[in-house]
Amino acid sequence: MSAPIVIIGGSHAAAQAIMSLRVGGWEHGITLVEAETELPYQRPPLSKKYLLGEVSVEQMRLKPESFYADAGVELIMGQQAQRIDRAQRHLELSSGDQLPYEKLILATGTRPRTLPLPGSDEANLAYLRTLRDARGIGDGLLPDTHLLVIGAGYIGLELAASAVKRGCKVTVLEAQDRVLARVTSPVVSQFYQRLHGDAGVDIRLDTALTGFAAREDKIDVLAEGGEVITANQVVVGIGVIPNTELAEEAGLDCENGVVVNEFTQTNDPAIFAIGDCANYPSTRLGRRLRLESVPNAVGQAKTAAAAICGNPVPYDDVPWFWSDQYDIKLQTVGLWDAHDALAVRGHPDENKFAVFYLCEGRLIALDAINSPAEFMVAKKLIAAEASPDPAALEDVDVPLKSLL
Repeated sequence: MSAPIVIIGGSHAAAQAIMSLRVGGWEHGITLVEAETELPYQRPPLSKKYLLGEVSVEQMRLKPESFYADAGVELIMGQQAQRIDRAQRHLELSSGDQLPYEKLILATGTRPRTLPLPGSDEANLAYLRTLRDARGIGDGLLPDTHLLVIGAGYIGLELAASAVKRGCKVTVLEAQDRVLARVTSPVVSQFYQRLHGDAGVDIRLDTALTGFAAREDKIDVLAEGGEVITANQVVVGIGVIPNTELAEEAGLDCENGVVVNEFTQTNDPAIFAIGDCANYPSTRLGRRLRLESVPNAVGQAKTAAAAICGNPVPYDDVPWFWSDQYDIKLQTVGLWDAHDALAVRGHPDENKFAVFYLCEGRLIALDAINSPAEFMVAKKLIAAEASPDPAALEDVDVPLKSLL
């Protein structure tokens, strides 16, 4: 009897890999190993709809338990994968059991980057990555509670918006000179700073921290210059670190993630890596990428399954992301960081506009704020490596579809 395909990590990528393997014709065993006790679930709602009570755990699950039973998947929940023995092709679990594999898929994801400052342990800082984290944070978001968020990226600002809706007082501290500095342009940053300011969020930029002090039911946050900010709860959102320790110990190539080829295959032909933990080559962009997004996880899972089933198709999708804050939806396609020009369509003051990013005349990215039509057209233009007229992009009287 053939050894199963073993998938490590109960992520979105893992669930999609299972579905795609069965659709692709894999008839042998599949085993899922997950350190959490929850079935694979959607993580984006953790900072938004779940905290607001708008979705339940059952609604967040990617598939019900019956799906895994019907698909013949063995679930090993609540156990850590401890070691990969590549020579013997087996995985050692925290229980001491050894699990043989025909192919191994690493969907180990990421973990929050921590703040190693004096007093951080005693202050019991919160980080958001799992359902358990979200439950703990949500329990503290009571009306008039003062929540302090460290980091003004997507997670930090989404948390801030959810806390405001729950009646909390919110302060956001950011070390850089604008919000969302790592992921978007000053035009979009200024919009979100105004949006949160209008909602009552106290955003403090260029703020460096020196430590924390816990006292009873409050936490003192110590900033450079001697300022002390007191809050009831502190949540840190300063980025993530890919979980590559298992791969590194097994001798797999790792650099800002597990290094894979265009088929998500590592330097060991029997091992694949997908999702947030994978560093893949983008022919489209001419560089290697490690992306943290659901579309990337889904696409790479399909690619890995196709390769395993004997139908290899290179992965090189156009990246896209989204963020929901208050009643504003941000949809992003492409990567903006290499742009040398931009065009703004619409008006930020009306909470509906789009920012197009160009490099040497070619459209490479878009941020669409409450502008789904612009998002859909830009996806096609970027995929086609189009070079639209910037003046036409800015002119709301020019139908975007005419540029296709």
